Amino acid sequence: MKSFLPILLSSLLLTACASYEPTHVGLNPTLGAVNLQTELDFPVKVETIDTREASFVVRFNDPDTTPRLVSTSEPVRQQLDKLFRDGMIRAGYVVDPAASTSVQFQLNYLLADVTDSTFSFESNTRLVINVLAKNAQQQLTKSYNANGYLKGPLSPDFATLELDINQLIDKLTTEILNDEELHQFIQRK
Repeated sequence: MKSFLPILLSSLLLTACASYEPTHVGLNPTLGAVNLQTELDFPVKVETIDTREASFVVRFNDPDTTPRLVSTSEPVRQQLDKLFRDGMIRAGYVVDPAASTSVQFQLNYLLADVTDSTFSFESNTRLVINVLAKNAQQQLTKSYNANGYLKGPLSPDFATLELDINQLIDKLTTEILNDEELHQFIQRK
């Protein structure tokens, strides 16, 4: 009887752990290599907004049930805002909320669509960020896109999905922050 109790408790604990499904994805994008664009301490107003229609970033699709939607543990807008501000500073700009030249980064779309079958999974991730730059006379609007694809055995673990999404964000934000056309427009008088 004494040996039965630990076995029972262990099996209950393992069952509880096996049925646990995280409810949030923890993203942690990092700033990639940003080239110096100006040495003139050029002032620029930087703003990041989230224009997505839905706040979730992962959708698990199962033909037999309704999709399971997973959001981030921290707002993506805040994480992107920090990345873009740090990137603009690293590019040589002075971030100034009163500057006449402004750059607005708009998170337009971020979603990892995961299809989970019995023995494998597929994840298609899409990221779209629009940039609206304005100076006293003109404005420039550009759209940047990135797509990711991930395939693996069994079911995806959240760490793998998080890494894939973070790498996609890192790649696209680095591309945006090093876009010569954008920097030429920002520095135009």
